[in-house]
Amino acid sequence: MTFPDITPDLKAAMPELRGRLLANQSLAELTWFRVGGPAQVLFTPSDEDDLAYFLAHLPRELPVYVVGVGSNLIVRDGGMPGVVIRLSPRGFGATSAEGDIVTAGAAALDKRVAETAAAANISGLEFFFGIPGTIGGALRMNAGANGDETKEVLIEASGIGRDGKRHTFTNADMKFVYRNSGVDTSIIFTSARFCGAVAASDAIRVRMNEVQNHRETAQPIREKTGGSTFKNPPDHSAWKLIDAAGCRGLRVGGAQVSEMHCNFLINTGSATGHDIETLGETVRARVKENSGIELHWEIKRIGLP
Repeated sequence: MTFPDITPDLKAAMPELRGRLLANQSLAELTWFRVGGPAQVLFTPSDEDDLAYFLAHLPRELPVYVVGVGSNLIVRDGGMPGVVIRLSPRGFGATSAEGDIVTAGAAALDKRVAETAAAANISGLEFFFGIPGTIGGALRMNAGANGDETKEVLIEASGIGRDGKRHTFTNADMKFVYRNSGVDTSIIFTSARFCGAVAASDAIRVRMNEVQNHRETAQPIREKTGGSTFKNPPDHSAWKLIDAAGCRGLRVGGAQVSEMHCNFLINTGSATGHDIETLGETVRARVKENSGIELHWEIKRIGLP
């Protein structure tokens, strides 16, 4: 599918824009699943000021969606109308540490934030080492791993609204719940500050190694996947429910439930966005039929069918 090219009009309306605007840019190459159609417009802002300028001048009728490294995302085959914003590490990926505080841009990899903390002898952020996403996604989804969550270490987050205005959110303002936050979805997070505790370097490294070993031995991290597919229902493990419903290894087209960890879907090489989403819905239906429990998607699904 090809969308009408609106980039000339946007550029004309924003003469001071410094970031890159691309029309009908493939999103498949930006996601871990490697599936999906194009973005009508893909915008990569140069920095926070550039993002604020763009949003302030963007026509209100155009939908906006922000992506990070695409590790927790299914883009449907029809692509994304409107504007997809991708924050680059160059403009939004800086990390630093001072005392027991770690500051990170929204495009910083979670793993890098853990490494920055460890280098400064700050503990409490080791769990980020096992999350294959960016800080922006961690803020939006209250990302967690190995029993710890973003809400436990966040001091405050900064973001920009659809009108280009800047906002700061305290931990309480974020209204964190399991794998989600209550901040308006139109807010694009740009940075965050986290608090850990000063600790011995050796102990921090041991914990990070434990996190990495768990990922390597229990999860199909070398496959084209999107991480955990479904949220764990209260008092249940999603993977156990999926396994009990006989879905381990189940296939739809080129998509397959991982044999290694059945709360992971993988693209075996030829899957479409439709294949992966249909497989997920098939799993949900079988789990509901087998256990009476309804699984809810953790992976975000965007775009037109």
